[in-house]
Amino acid sequence: IVHIASLDQLQEVASDVPRKALKLAEVFWPGPLTLVLPKSGSVPDEVTAGLPKVAVRMPAHAVALALIEEAGAPVAAPSANLSGRPSPTSAEHVLRDLGGRIEGVLDAGETLYGVESTIVDLTVSPPVLLRPGAMPVEKVEEVLGERVAIPDFARGLGEAERALAPGTRYRHYAPQAALLVIEADDYGDLRRLADAVRRTALAKAAEGLKVCVLCTEETLPFYTGLGASVALKCLGSRGNLFTVARNLFKALRDIDDEGFEFAIAEGFEERGLGLAIMNRLRKASGFNIMRV
Repeated sequence: IVHIASLDQLQEVASDVPRKALKLAEVFWPGPLTLVLPKSGSVPDEVTAGLPKVAVRMPAHAVALALIEEAGAPVAAPSANLSGRPSPTSAEHVLRDLGGRIEGVLDAGETLYGVESTIVDLTVSPPVLLRPGAMPVEKVEEVLGERVAIPDFARGLGEAERALAPGTRYRHYAPQAALLVIEADDYGDLRRLADAVRRTALAKAAEGLKVCVLCTEETLPFYTGLGASVALKCLGSRGNLFTVARNLFKALRDIDDEGFEFAIAEGFEERGLGLAIMNRLRKASGFNIMRV
C-alpha cells in the first residue's frame, strides 16, 4: 500500500483517477480506507508486485502524515510484522517480530482501530471489496450509491487466486497455537453458541491442553465454573465492535505469549466491523471453523 499525505500525491501515484475515488477520498480520508486504482508510471513494479494497479491510502495519524511529508514523496509501507503473524498494534509487537532486522521503530502509540484498513478495488465495476477492515463496507456503499461486491476470500472463506491485496492469500494473522472459530447460525441465541464453545474447551482441556477462549461481555456469564484449565479473554461487547476489533490482534498474540496450546474464538455476525473481525479470525484459524 502506498501512503500519501495529500490529494496532490494521489495524482502522482494513480492515473485516470475516477470521480468515485475522489468522492470517497473527500469523505473518508484521512482514514482507514485503501483504494485500488490504475497505477501511474512513477510507481515502480516492485511496489505493486508487477500488477498494473496501486493501492493508496491517506492515514489518519499525525505522526504518519508528518513522516510522509518529511519524506517529500508517497511512502510504500507494508505491515510491520513477520508474514502470517498477527498484525502489530504497538511498537512492542513490531520489535518482537522484527527486532534485529530493522534499524528502529517510530513509536506513535497503539493503533486506534486495531484491524487494518478496508481495501476496495475501483478499477472494476461494480467495485470489489478485497479486504474488509476498519471502515465498514456499508459506509462505502452509502457514499458510492452502489453495492460493493464481496468475494468469498474477503469473508475469510477461502483464498484469492493471486495476491490482489495484503491478507488475501494463505494463513494470516495467526497465533502459533491451534485456533478454532465457532460460528452461530443464529447470533440471537448466544447461550447456544457459548454452550458449544464451553463443551469444546472442556474436551480439549481434558486432553491435557492449556486452553484459552476469546469471548464477549454478553457470553461471559455462560462460562462460569470452567476451572483453571480454561482461561477467558473478553474482547469487549458485541454492541461495540470497535472495541472488539481494537483488542483482537493483541489477544491473538497473548495466546502465544501466555503459553496456550489451543484457543477457541466465538464468531460474530458479518455486519459492519463484524465482517472484518470474521475475516481475521477465519484466516488466523487456517479456516478451522465449526458451525452451531
